[in-house]
Amino acid sequence: MNILVSVVAVLLFVVGVALSIGLHELGHLVPGKLFDVKVTQYFIGFGRTLWSRRRGETEYGVKAIPLGGYVKLVGMLPPAPDQQPDTVRSTRTGMFQQLVSDARSAEYEAVDPHDHGRLFYQLTWWKRVIVWGAGVSINLVLAFLLYAAVFMGYGALTPTPTVATVSECVQVVRVDERPGPCTSDDPTTPAREAGLRPGDRIIAFNGTDIESYRQLQRLIRANGDESFSLVVERDGRQLTLRAHSVVNELPKLGEGIDPEESVKAGFLGITPRLEIQQQSVGYVVDTMVEGTKSALETIAKLPVKVWHVGRAALGLEERAVDSPMSVVGAGRVVGEVSASPEGTLASKFFFLLSVLAGLNLFLGLINLVPLPPFDGAGIATSLYDAVRRGLARVLRRPAPRPVDSAKLLPVTYAMAMVLIVVSVVLVVADIVAPVTL
Repeated sequence: MNILVSVVAVLLFVVGVALSIGLHELGHLVPGKLFDVKVTQYFIGFGRTLWSRRRGETEYGVKAIPLGGYVKLVGMLPPAPDQQPDTVRSTRTGMFQQLVSDARSAEYEAVDPHDHGRLFYQLTWWKRVIVWGAGVSINLVLAFLLYAAVFMGYGALTPTPTVATVSECVQVVRVDERPGPCTSDDPTTPAREAGLRPGDRIIAFNGTDIESYRQLQRLIRANGDESFSLVVERDGRQLTLRAHSVVNELPKLGEGIDPEESVKAGFLGITPRLEIQQQSVGYVVDTMVEGTKSALETIAKLPVKVWHVGRAALGLEERAVDSPMSVVGAGRVVGEVSASPEGTLASKFFFLLSVLAGLNLFLGLINLVPLPPFDGAGIATSLYDAVRRGLARVLRRPAPRPVDSAKLLPVTYAMAMVLIVVSVVLVVADIVAPVTL
C-alpha cells in the first residue's frame, strides 16, 4: 500500500511540476497575445514532441522531458542597425558576430510582411516588462496559494503549552543534538522540582495567561534564576506549582540564525507537545518571507553549494541536508515521505503541496536573476531601454534604437552551458548521494 501511495505521489509531483512550468509560460503567452505579438509556439517540456496542436498561428504542445518550457514570441531580437526586418540575412563575420547574425536570420524566418508592428521588440518598454515579469509573478502567486492551502487549510506542526516530556537534569541545550545521560553533577530541572508531568497544560506563568508556547518560552527565558508559579490543567483540574528557574545555555531564538549561536537564559526543562494547527494568512506571509530569504541565500551561494554536491556525488564528502536538489531529488524526497508508514494520507498530500510551493517560489526568484536566459535579463534590458529613451526625451534627442539583445547571445549560450552542467551534477548526486530527511 505504501509503495502505491509513493508511486501516486511521485506522479502527482511530476504533474505539479509540469503545471507549474506551464503556468509560468502561460504568463508570457497571455500578455504577449493581448499585446498582439505574433506567438508561434507554446510548449511544456523539452526534447521529443509527444503531442501538439495548432490553433490559429500558435502551436501548442507537450514534450518528453518536463524540466522546462518555452513560448516563441516572434521578434525578440531586433534587426541590426543597417537592416530592415524584412531584409535580415546571415552574413559572414567574426565568430560571435556570425552567431548573432545567424540568430537574427533564424528569428525572422517566421516573419511575414504583414507581421511588422507585431514583433516583440516593437512593444513599448512597459509592455515588455509585463510579458517578461508575468511568468515570475505567476510562480510567486502560485507559491503563496499553495502555502495557504497547506497552512490555512491543513495546518502546521506547532508547539503548544501542553507538556510532552519533562527533563530530569539541567544540561546545555544544542540545536539538533540530543542530551546525554544525567550524571550526579547535573542539578534537577525546575520542572521536575515543581512537579510538572507530561500531559499538563500550562495556562498561566507568574500570573500571565498563556496563549501559545512561544509566549511561554519567552516568559521562562526572561525569568532568569528567579522563582516562578505555574497554573496547569491536569485531568480536568487546575493546579498551582512553584519552583525556582535556573539560567542555562540555550539556542538563540529566531529564524535563519546560526544553530551554533547560544544565549544564557531562564530554563525550566520541558518540551512542548506538537499538534497540527491551522494558521493565519500572516503565517503564510512569514513563510514566504523566510522562504525568500533562504532561496536568495541559496542562489547567492549556488556555485559553492554545487561544488560540494559534486564532491558528495564522488564520495569525497557527506551530502548536506540543506544542499540544492534537482527535480529528481525533490521527487525522490516526496516518494520517500509518501512511502513512510508514519503520517496520514492527508499529511503526505499536503507535504507534496508544500514541496511544489517551495519549487514555485525558487523558480520565480531565480528567474529574476538579471542574466540571460532568465526572465530577469529581459526585465533589466527593458528597464534600461526605458531609461535611455527617457533621457533622450529630457535632452530632446532622437529616440534611440531598441536595445540590441542579440549582443547578449554569447552570454546566453554560456549561461545555458552552466545551467546544463549544474543540472547534470545535481541529478547525478540525487541518484548516487541523495539527500535524506
